[in-house]
Amino acid sequence: MIRNGWVVIAASLLLSACAGPPVQEMSDARQAIQAAEQAGAEGKAPMVLQQARDYMSSAEQKLQKRAYNGARVDAKLAREKASHAITITRQLSSEP
Repeated sequence: MIRNGWVVIAASLLLSACAGPPVQEMSDARQAIQAAEQAGAEGKAPMVLQQARDYMSSAEQKLQKRAYNGARVDAKLAREKASHAITITRQLSSEP
C-alpha cells in the first residue's frame, strides 16, 4: 500500500514539472532564431525562418494564456525550424 502511494506521488511530481512555464524551451527557440538570422537565413531560407518566427509567436501567445504545454510544443517546433533554416543556409552558402 505504501509503495503505491510513492508511485502516485512520483507521478504527480513528474506531471507538475511538465506543467510549468516552458522557460528553457522559449529561450532555446529565441536563441535558435537569432542564430538563424545571424547566419543569413533571411536571404537563403526565408520561408523556413518565417515558420520558426510564426511558431515562436504562437508559443508566446500560448504562454500569455498559460497554455504551457502548447507553448512548449510550439517553442520546440520554432527551434527545430530555426535549426533547419541554419542547415539550409549553410548548404546553400557552401555550394559553388
